Amino acid sequence: MLVTKVTRNYQITLPAKIRKMLGIKEGDLLEVRVEGDKIIVERLKKERKTLKLGRDISPEEIEKSIEEGMIECMRL
Repeated sequence: MLVTKVTRNYQITLPAKIRKMLGIKEGDLLEVRVEGDKIIVERLKKERKTLKLGRDISPEEIEKSIEEGMIECMRL
């Protein structure tokens, strides 16, 4: 069993062994929920959309990507 401590800002650190087992990297999104008296933390499997570099991107494409990203964030 691994143990972590809650900081004064109510944050926790995921132990390195857990991060490695689940492949969690900096910037990954985690889903947190409560089931009874347990806190469940799961890595989201969705990948963030990226724009390909090396080609011209129109303002419309940029705006569409921003809108899609905002909609996705509202679902989380």
